[in-house]
Amino acid sequence: MQRLKLAVVSAGLSRPSSTRLLADRLTEATGERLAQAGRPVDVHAIELRDLATDIANHMVTGFPSAPLREALDAVAGADGVIAVTPVFTASYSGLFKSFFDVLDNTALTGTPVLIAATGGTARHSLALEHALRPLFAYLRAVVVPTAVFAASEDWGAGDAQTEGLPVRVARAGEELAGLMAGRPAAAAAPEEEGVVPFEEQLAALRPR
Repeated sequence: MQRLKLAVVSAGLSRPSSTRLLADRLTEATGERLAQAGRPVDVHAIELRDLATDIANHMVTGFPSAPLREALDAVAGADGVIAVTPVFTASYSGLFKSFFDVLDNTALTGTPVLIAATGGTARHSLALEHALRPLFAYLRAVVVPTAVFAASEDWGAGDAQTEGLPVRVARAGEELAGLMAGRPAAAAAPEEEGVVPFEEQLAALRPR
């Protein structure tokens, strides 16, 4: 059976990062559910912190660097996506938004996406519904019902008998795994011979 592809986008700015920690827990929960369903998965983790300069350059030049192109291709070719951002001023971070701004706006059509966010207080949790969910709805992704927010007090709290962070992570991972398991694995895009990429065509038009 062909292996599924899971792209995990984390927009944390610090190291260590609670945003990356939440992304890792969601990845683990999703992977466990897929393993139980007999669907092997390959995970491609994308740290936007490492691509910040590349994203900014791409926005003003239209030319992605090789690492950024690899990240964009990983998201576009994934069978499922986990997208996690810190919340700044009641919304997603600028770095997070900029990455999805440079992604082709048809790349996530029909792709299952699990959205999650971190913040210092639970008051920021509404950003999942008023900012992240509309963003991925616009990109025509299939957003799983359970969105996961982790405030500072959530870490280490809760157990299997309560509605703590571990329960929400497990539920969201199960929902994403269910959607991914019901999809045929994404096939690698065939390379077109003799086709000059649009970026190269633009470069050829520039005065030397």
